[in-house]
Amino acid sequence: MVYQNLQIEWLICFVAVVDAGSLSAAAPQVHRSQSAVSMQLKKLEQAMGCQLIVRGPRQLQLTVEGQKLLGYARRMLDLHAEIKTSFQGEGLTGRIRIGVPDDYAAKYLTPALKRFASHFSAVEIELVCEQSTSLLPRVEQGELDLALVSREKPNQGTFLFYEPMVWVGSSQFELWRRDPMPLAVYEPTSLARRSAINTLGLQGRRYKVVYHSSSLAGQIAAVESGLAVAVFTHCSVPPHLQILGNPQQLGPLEPMEVALYRSPCSLDNIAVDNLYRLLLKTLRS
Repeated sequence: MVYQNLQIEWLICFVAVVDAGSLSAAAPQVHRSQSAVSMQLKKLEQAMGCQLIVRGPRQLQLTVEGQKLLGYARRMLDLHAEIKTSFQGEGLTGRIRIGVPDDYAAKYLTPALKRFASHFSAVEIELVCEQSTSLLPRVEQGELDLALVSREKPNQGTFLFYEPMVWVGSSQFELWRRDPMPLAVYEPTSLARRSAINTLGLQGRRYKVVYHSSSLAGQIAAVESGLAVAVFTHCSVPPHLQILGNPQQLGPLEPMEVALYRSPCSLDNIAVDNLYRLLLKTLRS
């Protein structure tokens, strides 16, 4: 069989649909209508001579051939981005507003920003540290260009990886032995708070909320001082605190879906394009 030459636009649409989870969610990311994205996928499938995506009633699924192509497509788009970057180089300027929760900043975002700055030193980075529930509406309203967040809905950004959630306490106080167990929680909309309370409820474990804080530093202080047990992302647990679990009769917690969320207002910003691609490449597992 003679294959047609692949067009970069076909691969861009293909990867965008896979990452976004639907044609409608991918369309604004590639500056096309939903029907145009569908047409690009059709052309790609015709060129490959096989079906790549199965369109189900609620979600899309890759065929075996689609899974095989996805790896090649990502490599080709990464190389395409490197070519563009090598010609833009130090001449790239602008400002990027990016948001991240405290617990993801040090481990995940800071190394990527250092790498970005080494290539684009003239681009100004404005970093905002808030909870994911606060960052999401700011991206939607165009106040932020990008945000690395814990998402609740599959259409909120591009999925990167799962972050484990863990119970954390201080071995000095052993508050998990108390009944009811004192608990530190984030704001009412927090996914971590909801997960903790749901898990305790399923276990029939009695608890009492004794401390509220929207910041990671506040949560750490509550555990360190012997006020409460808390729920942290695994990446944010300080080494001097104890990760709890079955031995302390605390059930497993649902992991967080970590995603990269981009404002539609930033789609024409070349500086944001470059940081967005770098974060996808370095953080996607």
